[in-house]
Amino acid sequence: MSISVANACWAASGKMIVDGVTLEIEAGKMLGLLGPNGSGKSSLLRLICGLRRVESGIITLGHDDIARIPRAQLSRRIAFVEQQATTDAQVTVNDVVRLGRTPHRGALAPWTARDEEAVVHALKSVGMLEKRMQSWHTLSGGERQRVHIARALAQTPTELLLDEPTNHLDIQHQLDILSLISRLPVTSVVALHDLNLAAMFCDRIAILQHGRVIAAGTPETVLTEELVAEVFGVRTFIDRSPHHGRPHIHFLAAHRS
Repeated sequence: MSISVANACWAASGKMIVDGVTLEIEAGKMLGLLGPNGSGKSSLLRLICGLRRVESGIITLGHDDIARIPRAQLSRRIAFVEQQATTDAQVTVNDVVRLGRTPHRGALAPWTARDEEAVVHALKSVGMLEKRMQSWHTLSGGERQRVHIARALAQTPTELLLDEPTNHLDIQHQLDILSLISRLPVTSVVALHDLNLAAMFCDRIAILQHGRVIAAGTPETVLTEELVAEVFGVRTFIDRSPHHGRPHIHFLAAHRS
């Protein structure tokens, strides 16, 4: 396994946010984290990438306890794209994406052709190469999200964690970004709200509720009408898409009284 989470717990202000989570994430596969707001998805991602420490349990990358991996080594391996990130500095798109190379360079190391190649490839991947010299503050919310993903790709990680990467994106770019992530030769963990996007692109899905994993497996086994009703409180009809062969969720409107 690339990432293993065993009985991980984390609390804040006396409230258990991640409550005994156990997951196995296979190398090179894409895991979707689904669940209502407050279910623990974002907190679990921060535990996996080492931004927070588990209070009990263990998280491993390969065979190594993440708590024992030096921060510099960890930052060369894991890239994390958060929901919101902003800056008041006057920077260009190119400046932001170049930051992805920081873990691979010493403090006084010169910029190399390898660094430049990684940045250009990342910008091309998200369709932002032509805007590389544009000011960050002139970008739309969707364009900024794509630039953050490019920064993560420039890091050339083996594990990629993304917290709601399709926020602020139009439908075309939602599909483009998730298609790109699904094709990358990395292990990816993606927190999503859209059940159909998760079903379409993720190899496996984990459903969180109140900080606990209540179901994990392939989209076909996890996304059932009963479970969606229980966790998300909505009625659905689920069939198999004739286009991609994965489950497709049809949401049924509640009857008006």
